[in-house]
Amino acid sequence: MSEHRVEVVWRRETEGFGYDEYTRGHEWRFGGARTVPASAAPAFRGDPGRVDPEAAFAASLSSCHMLTFLALAARKRLFVDSYEDSASAYLEKGENGRLQVTRVVLRPRIVFGGNLCPSPEEIERMHHRSHEECFIANSVTTEVVVEAPEVG
Repeated sequence: MSEHRVEVVWRRETEGFGYDEYTRGHEWRFGGARTVPASAAPAFRGDPGRVDPEAAFAASLSSCHMLTFLALAARKRLFVDSYEDSASAYLEKGENGRLQVTRVVLRPRIVFGGNLCPSPEEIERMHHRSHEECFIANSVTTEVVVEAPEVG
């Protein structure tokens, strides 16, 4: 249905190329719209001032879930005033002994406006459906957990 492109650009900035020498810093370029400074996670000699792939993975899942939730709310004629999430990706050894993001936990905080406020059960159903319809969640085997959302 659609293609989504990103350029990943890295250049050697050190004289040598030993494991302890080369920089992990690189750029993600999204179609000329935005450049994001990226790096390995700090635990892997990365720059903590840049976005690491594991955090970007959590952000991608969180963003997709949120956008799907907002679409469902709009179709139900609910008004969402704000949606915030504090997502976490957990890098652990998988059953195969290799490092992998084994789970991502989403912690949405939603404020509804207008005259209609869904029940906690309806919100839970909306999150379940959002997860089922999220393109990114449908593309990975990582467990994605939505913790009880805060609603204001």
